[in-house]
Amino acid sequence: MNVAKTPKLLITLGDMAGIGPEVVLKALPLVEPTAELTLVGNQHQLIAISQQLNLPLADYPIIDVPLAAEQTLCLGQGDAASGDLSFRSLQTAIHYCLKDGYDGVVTAPIAKSAWLAAGHHYPGQTELLAEMADVKRFGMLFVAKSPLTQWTLRTLLATTHIPLRQVPEALTPELMTLKLELLLTCLEQDFGIEQPQVAIAGLNPHSGEQGQLGREEIDWLIPWINTQRQRFPHVTIDGPVPPDTLWVSPAQAWQNPQHQAHHGYIALYHDQGLIPVKMLGFDQAVNTTIGLPFIRTSPDHGTAFDIAGQGIARPDSMLAAINLAIDLATQRHLN
Repeated sequence: MNVAKTPKLLITLGDMAGIGPEVVLKALPLVEPTAELTLVGNQHQLIAISQQLNLPLADYPIIDVPLAAEQTLCLGQGDAASGDLSFRSLQTAIHYCLKDGYDGVVTAPIAKSAWLAAGHHYPGQTELLAEMADVKRFGMLFVAKSPLTQWTLRTLLATTHIPLRQVPEALTPELMTLKLELLLTCLEQDFGIEQPQVAIAGLNPHSGEQGQLGREEIDWLIPWINTQRQRFPHVTIDGPVPPDTLWVSPAQAWQNPQHQAHHGYIALYHDQGLIPVKMLGFDQAVNTTIGLPFIRTSPDHGTAFDIAGQGIARPDSMLAAINLAIDLATQRHLN
């Protein structure tokens, strides 16, 4: 029997003009002492924020990422200075994960506009993580555990940040195969589920109504699902499930401990997957990048510049992201 090593995780402070430092400082005292946690960001700014908000500065080591000599930060104002700092902080964390034996990183939110203002042209943190890790196959998995029943909703997006009109063309059997393989690997290796049960959403209303409301299901999605059932006989694959009823079972499992639902879901586009995630688990949802050689989790909220510095940001999602990273690292050590 393997004995789990103590997980070693990094926590970036994100855009330090936003609520990232605040939610990290609020979450850390609530984390069980089962992992070695190291912060990544600007130490001087973190001390200033802790004093301004009267939050205890947790006794965790910090990898200091300096500001350039001419740069200053102002809470609530994301700009090129805060964007450059958050970008370099994430770069630093990725380097430590790849070279120094850290199990993963929990990333506080950044502002894409601030990255662009600083000259860093990435759609988001996920793309930088994948580029630096030299990974082409990756996915966005959203994980939320019900505080009522402890049942866990896991939703993988087949497509992410693209206009809705581009979704039908972007969806292909090859893309769906990649996403399904990523999800199954994650369910089996990271969550220890030996016989996963997965549900896949349809694209059109009523999953096309036998082609009357769209032919994607008939033309390729149903044949593709049948092929995957043959490839993975130990996996239950249901679908395409009409999108308006797919989320009924998760909603019941979220509320009722006697109700069981699938271990994982594949939503075909952004809002199809994230509306139910945020309706059920707005404060519990965690964004997880799967397919990387290390763990990455992130709270499912943004920088909230409008409330930065007011001391009213809730740490629930950040706490969930830290706890999930610890759980995933522990499971990987046991494999």
